Amino acid sequence: MNTMISMNTMTLWHITGWEFAALALAALLVGFSKTAVSGANTVSLAIFAAVLPAKASTGVLLPLLIAGDVLAVLTYRRHAHWPTLWRLFPAVAAGVVFGTLFLVWADDGVVRTSIGAILLLMVGVTLWRRRAAEAADEPGAADDPDAVVTRAGRIKARSYGVLGGFTTMVANAGGPVMSMYLLSAGFRKLGFLGTSAFFFLIVNLAKVPFSASLGLIDGRSLLLDAALVAFVVPGALLGKWAVHRINQRLFEQLVIAATVVGGLQLLLN
Repeated sequence: MNTMISMNTMTLWHITGWEFAALALAALLVGFSKTAVSGANTVSLAIFAAVLPAKASTGVLLPLLIAGDVLAVLTYRRHAHWPTLWRLFPAVAAGVVFGTLFLVWADDGVVRTSIGAILLLMVGVTLWRRRAAEAADEPGAADDPDAVVTRAGRIKARSYGVLGGFTTMVANAGGPVMSMYLLSAGFRKLGFLGTSAFFFLIVNLAKVPFSASLGLIDGRSLLLDAALVAFVVPGALLGKWAVHRINQRLFEQLVIAATVVGGLQLLLN
């Protein structure tokens, strides 16, 4: 398995100028998604999977995501909600292990279809929950959404955690899943960004040994990362500038829209 995936990375030496430009745009979107609209990197995922072999593309994208995570943590570190993070991590770890086993078994087509279906399912569940909450006149977003932890809340955290770990391991697509969880939990904009920043920095760093053992990260992929990482920084700066000019309702709509677009791209391609 390792040999087969490593051979796929040979194609990284044969990308055209237009393909590199597409990857550079995707890298810029990675930075933007980390500091502004989480979930927008599903577009980056689709671009990488279109230009590169699907499995190999996840190994190239992971270090770029980590670079974006570092910039997001530096920007929003004061707004993280650690009780939520500690509740999520055990379930996410289980999802990462499951995702690793799935990668050993599944081909590229199965991976894309599975992730796309999960993303669209999460959007549907979130919209249904939000409509039900509005009908019941429940309070909206709060600064401390998990002040009271119910049994239902713990079950939801575990469910989203497993799905987030699975999707982030299989296709670096955990962002939309966790976006749907944080929105459904009632996080405001800055709390959302601060919590997701620490979450993905820790999870993506933990994924590196798994990805390397599968042959998804090697010398060729890291050389391409070295060329692309310069585009992550201006994307993050653009996101930091834009986030203060986006109101809460538009922010939530953009997150959901980006998730739908990413899910449909994965299903249809």
